[in-house]
Amino acid sequence: MVHAGHRYASRGGTKSIENFICTHPITQNLRSNRRFTESRPHLHAPDILRGKSLLGGSLAGSDKITVPPYIFKENNGKRCVMMMHLGSDVCSHPGVVHGGLLATLLDESFAWCCFPRLPEKVGVTANLSVDYRAPALAGSYIVLNAEIVKLEGRKAWLEGRIETLEAGGADSTLIAEARALFVQPKQAAVSISKLLREEKQS
Repeated sequence: MVHAGHRYASRGGTKSIENFICTHPITQNLRSNRRFTESRPHLHAPDILRGKSLLGGSLAGSDKITVPPYIFKENNGKRCVMMMHLGSDVCSHPGVVHGGLLATLLDESFAWCCFPRLPEKVGVTANLSVDYRAPALAGSYIVLNAEIVKLEGRKAWLEGRIETLEAGGADSTLIAEARALFVQPKQAAVSISKLLREEKQS
């Protein structure tokens, strides 16, 4: 089994990318904020999930999503911040990142944001609406912000945005804004138990 981390760029090729994100003022502020917890879940997903993961599997690579995304979740589960670098092989036009990938990343950030607040900690996208404001360029750093605006039983309504992550904390460019509704399936608990049993048996 190929581990998620092995799909990303080689360590030598990512040192400057990792350093840019780790030393960025936004990262430093989040790390010093006790309300947020940092993780890189695409490095540690179970094998049964890792191989079928978009961000940790087929979209991970030296010219794709070059390093495992950095994710900061607010301890009350209301907000999530995700940072990453996009390579040259995720484009729709030369040098311009595919809008479908941006929608996928927004969807992913919404999921990380709302899953901990749903009863069975899992949900599916019932609706996703994206407004594109500016092109995302290949080779750029981006930050996604997601927030729960309403929570009601098995349903979570969210809003979010993608912005550029500029050197030194310079003014960012708004790339896209989105709204979404996530719903926990009625049989979620049964599905999760089955998946975990399969993982233990493999």
